[in-house]
Amino acid sequence: MNKTLTDRQRAALARFADAKILVIGDLIIDHFIWGTVSRISPEAPVPVVNVTRENLLLGGAANVLNNIYALGGKGEMCGVIGCDTMGDHLLELLQTLGSATGGIVKSPDRPTTKKTRVIAQHQQVVRFDREKSGPLPPEVEEQFFAYLEQHLADFQAVIISDYNKGVVSAELMTRLMERLKQQQNIPVIVDPKPHHLERFTGATILTPNLPEAEKMAGLSIVTDGDLAEAARRIKKQLGCAALLITRGEAGMALFADEQEPLLIPTTAQEVYDVTGAGDTVIATLALGLAVGLSFSEAAILANRAAGIVVGKIGTATVTPEELLGETP
Repeated sequence: MNKTLTDRQRAALARFADAKILVIGDLIIDHFIWGTVSRISPEAPVPVVNVTRENLLLGGAANVLNNIYALGGKGEMCGVIGCDTMGDHLLELLQTLGSATGGIVKSPDRPTTKKTRVIAQHQQVVRFDREKSGPLPPEVEEQFFAYLEQHLADFQAVIISDYNKGVVSAELMTRLMERLKQQQNIPVIVDPKPHHLERFTGATILTPNLPEAEKMAGLSIVTDGDLAEAARRIKKQLGCAALLITRGEAGMALFADEQEPLLIPTTAQEVYDVTGAGDTVIATLALGLAVGLSFSEAAILANRAAGIVVGKIGTATVTPEELLGETP
């Protein structure tokens, strides 16, 4: 396994511990209910799940940070939680990671977003969400801006993890990009939602999946030619240096300035769960860029990480040892 990594990639993995990444985005608690199914309900044609265990995990943008720490890096979150038990639990999980929580703002007008997934026989039976999305109160946004003014220079890369819940606003992105003009060589890596794409103008690299790329480009992607045209449109609109389109079982496609498109085949052996795979991709990519890897070197490493994490059930992470192929 580790023969496929170059010396530069292996050396970069060792330097992940020196990288500190800021993650800005929508915080979510992932609630998993695990159980077994042996019969169908007599009340409705649905399975009866016998619950065996439950757990609460970092989700959404917080799972990006969780992946950064699992890979040996460090980072902090800038996001919003509610004044509730789930918000307190999320803070405890971040503190367990060893991450500071100064960028977390409590908002009294919305609950902490919580996604509950019921898993039985290694398959998701149902998911239900508790959330309130939409624009944040101005006073909450101002707390974000104050944090960014004080701490942005402490980081080697910035990740924008947009789940379209309201944190990643046009005003936030405008102020962030203006502030970053004063910093040298801090890459901005964006996991976007297609809505309001213009707010990501000037980002270093975006990581949409295939359906998102189709919406962003206004183009149905069937052939490699369609893929290249979609990438051209998105890059022209946003002025980004690179675009990494994740394509599920087809792997990834990297489009970087002055380089030929790089089609990266998947390394996944078995796919059990794609929950959080995009978080793993962007965390690995950001760490790679933060320690000096090229777009292609970091993308290949991120593709390898994705191939590992989709073979796990639930919101999972990847370790450097797994990337090196040193775990059974």
